[in-house]
Amino acid sequence: MKDITKYQGIIPAFYACYDKNGEISLSAVRELTDYMIEKKVKGVYVGGSSGECIYLSVPERKQILETVIDQAKGKLTVIAHVGCNSTRDSAELAKHAESVGADAIASIPPIYFKLPEYAIAKYWNDMSAAAPNTDFVIYNIPQLAGVALTMPLFREMIKNPNVIAVKNSSMPVQDIQMFKDEGTRGGRDFVVFNGPDEQLISGLVMGADGGIGGTYGVMPELYVKMFDLVKAGGDLELAKKIQYDADNIIYAMCSTKGNMYATIKAILKKRCGLELGGVRAPLYDLIPEDMPIVDKCAAMIDEAIAKYC
Repeated sequence: MKDITKYQGIIPAFYACYDKNGEISLSAVRELTDYMIEKKVKGVYVGGSSGECIYLSVPERKQILETVIDQAKGKLTVIAHVGCNSTRDSAELAKHAESVGADAIASIPPIYFKLPEYAIAKYWNDMSAAAPNTDFVIYNIPQLAGVALTMPLFREMIKNPNVIAVKNSSMPVQDIQMFKDEGTRGGRDFVVFNGPDEQLISGLVMGADGGIGGTYGVMPELYVKMFDLVKAGGDLELAKKIQYDADNIIYAMCSTKGNMYATIKAILKKRCGLELGGVRAPLYDLIPEDMPIVDKCAAMIDEAIAKYC
């Protein structure tokens, strides 16, 4: 039997950390890892969209993962996103993730070229084979990857005993129910993560075991509170109010000219003193006119945490 309890909870997506020259800052990676531990989240998802993975080199991604695992010292579940544009690089990252002790590896489907489903399955299974003793998480994000996880492809993938979970970032919450129902058929242990941050409580009610999200790290207290309320069978009305407030913060963060992750990093600097740098081009960094929005968002987070946590 698989130990799925380590995946049941709030797992923030880990942000890329840069120094003043735009290079990876391992000291900032360590500080951000400590911050996540302090906030009592279940784990971290390293090297995904929030980690700006498609703009980082394979050696940079290895360095970041090694540093997170070394700093976490077993206090966090660590899921390593290893998807790259080539199977060769993906398999290299998968092998590395297993060698340094990641709890699971994950991957989006191949992007750019439209591939048949048997080629997508081979892409995922090849990287899983490179980490044969490590759990595998399928990342379904059709709005960015350009391809959706269909039920035939899903059924093919769960023939692989290492496939333990789906991170489902499609918008219909019905998809969570479909993957959960099929994944657990026959008594199999299987995890579904809610992906869209704006509908965490809906996903949890529909059967998600936890959530992985890009805005969790800037206001983890709110998401942990939502998770606890829903999973404990608590006050769903209160959970809904927290979700609404979190969504309004997300909408405000997305209103800057700079990329949302640049906004998040500026908020973390203002509220928590974390120096995580900007974002890597072609992602667009903040401009001076964005700073009042950063201040507004920081105040909204402070107010929500004081109200609910």
